Amino acid sequence: MAKISPIASKYIVRSSIKIDGIVDRPDVIGAVFGQTEGLLGNDLELRELQRSGKIGRIEVNLKTTGGKTAGEIIIPSSLDKTETAIVAAALEIIQRIGPCNADIKVQAIEDVRITKRQFVIDRAKALLSHLTENTLPDSQEIASEVAESVRMMEIKDYGRDKLPAGPEVADSEEIIVVEGRADVLMMLKHGFKNCIAMQGSSVPKTIIELSKKKSTIVFVDGDRGGDLNIRELISVAEIDFVCKAPDGKEVEELTKKEIHKALRGKITAEQAKLDLGVTESGELINQNTRLKRPLVKRDKDHRNKSRNDRKSNGRDRPEKKNDRRVATTRAAPSPRPSKSSGPTASEKTKFKEVADDLVGTRGACIFDNKLNILGKVPLTELTTTIKSLGGGIHAIVLDGEIKEELSKTAEGLKIGFLVGTKSSVKSSRVKILTEKEL
Repeated sequence: MAKISPIASKYIVRSSIKIDGIVDRPDVIGAVFGQTEGLLGNDLELRELQRSGKIGRIEVNLKTTGGKTAGEIIIPSSLDKTETAIVAAALEIIQRIGPCNADIKVQAIEDVRITKRQFVIDRAKALLSHLTENTLPDSQEIASEVAESVRMMEIKDYGRDKLPAGPEVADSEEIIVVEGRADVLMMLKHGFKNCIAMQGSSVPKTIIELSKKKSTIVFVDGDRGGDLNIRELISVAEIDFVCKAPDGKEVEELTKKEIHKALRGKITAEQAKLDLGVTESGELINQNTRLKRPLVKRDKDHRNKSRNDRKSNGRDRPEKKNDRRVATTRAAPSPRPSKSSGPTASEKTKFKEVADDLVGTRGACIFDNKLNILGKVPLTELTTTIKSLGGGIHAIVLDGEIKEELSKTAEGLKIGFLVGTKSSVKSSRVKILTEKEL
């Protein structure tokens, strides 16, 4: 007889067995083969099925307790599901094993392929995950890697100082000045090809010359070094706009979103000077001292001159009163305007010119009665500054909305004109003008 090949099981029949006595494993197996013999015909004879390999090795697990035996019978099957169910049902006809009564119940017919299928699914998931992570790169990653390598190739040396720059610096009408080569690479990575690096704290002549020909944006790190670079650039180059990375971050660390956000929030060079408190030459100053002292001195000189004129003009009391009236009439820098009075043509022209220059600076210009600019202050310090002067102000032109607080302060100081981008108040004592009226 040929050797029986191993079974490729499709089903497993699991049955429980209870015996009123003590029996051994061979007794149970003998009863299974003996009592089912001839029951199902030659085609489903257990001995023949096992010999042909359609039924596997029958496993019997028994445990004896208190003179009784219990356990389970496991039969692997490669028959179809109908024949397997018939063989399983045939086990339940066994009522005696040896001299003892027995009770066999089929608990379940398990489909081995379900377990195998789940194993295949789990293993396939693991293999696919390994393949995706380590073998097959994502198409977007391939595109990004190729694009980045191309951008790395695009960086070149520009000008006689051989500064790292993007390929479009020469042709673009606008350039972005950054601090170092790594910043240029990061900007190229995110599609900005009009960048050029300073390569140090001193400003190269190449950038100074470019700033005279092109609109120039300074983009620096969000630290003290960035502020120093802004001051240096403002002092020697013609800078148009300034923007900084978020506090504590460098340009080379920024994401694409952060770069776009920083560039959208750029401010004019004039506003940067006000924020940093520096002069045209980049020197750090006290903003309040620089603006307020000349105004206060001018106002004191005016009051002292008026007092000296009054003392020298009259000797007796009647003449002194008369001269005082005359002096008052002459010294009044700007008569209180009525509701219908308006600026002269020259005043309108001057106000319009200064208002255009202030756009984007969030600052204000203060004028005397001869339309001389007494000083420039940020809007946040405007009310405090004009209160400290106490008078001698003819007009104020500001880059912002004229609000009620400023209007009331101007009325108290007898200021003639307030000029702003728009106004939410009206006044009968101060003439309020907007850019539309100019």
